[in-house]
Amino acid sequence: MRCVCDQCAAADSAGTGKCLKDFWIFDHFCESQLQDLQTIGIRREIPAGQLIFNQGGKADELFLIRSGSIKLSKVSEDGTEVTLDFRRYGDVLGEDIFSGVEAYPVSAMAIDDTVTCGFNLSDFQSLVRKKPDIGLSVIKSMSNKISALSNRIGSIAEVNLEDRLYSVLSSISKEHGCRIGDEYTFPFKLTHEELAFLVGAHRVSITKAMQALISKGRICCTNKIITLKNC
Repeated sequence: MRCVCDQCAAADSAGTGKCLKDFWIFDHFCESQLQDLQTIGIRREIPAGQLIFNQGGKADELFLIRSGSIKLSKVSEDGTEVTLDFRRYGDVLGEDIFSGVEAYPVSAMAIDDTVTCGFNLSDFQSLVRKKPDIGLSVIKSMSNKISALSNRIGSIAEVNLEDRLYSVLSSISKEHGCRIGDEYTFPFKLTHEELAFLVGAHRVSITKAMQALISKGRICCTNKIITLKNC
């Protein structure tokens, strides 16, 4: 299914490039560049539970999440599945294709019914050869993203597990969550096992750290939905 950004924009009367402007990877794009991208866009509707791409599969498409949420995971050599990250509206998936990798290093599965727009790698490369300024704009956006990821790595360096967990939760919630006043709420549920993989700790230790954060009023957790206080 071809991209319908122009139809969405017309209905929303917010300009032709509104759809793409929502994504960090196009922060440095001008209106004409966004219009060029729309000519090669592909729209997909992905039901909850469906695999979008598999670890080791051919890396040939970039996905821009329009709605829903996606879990990224990786299977280790001993067969253990490790949850690495979560992506939702406004996030980019499959950006590894810009680094020249031939296979996706992780698997991606839709947690909710998800809609994406995206680009085939060969189509994008053809467009960049015609208009090199598009490639330069992507490089600028990727550099900014690397800086943000470096800050998250700094959170993991916290020695105390309780503080480390809070720092990681804070970083992810500010990037993906919903803000109300001085509170951030996650848009999806996280199990203690998934949190353990994200923080780099045992599940039992995460349970104790979560209880400590709740007792101190730093977070609250209702039906596995986490809200951070004074974040």
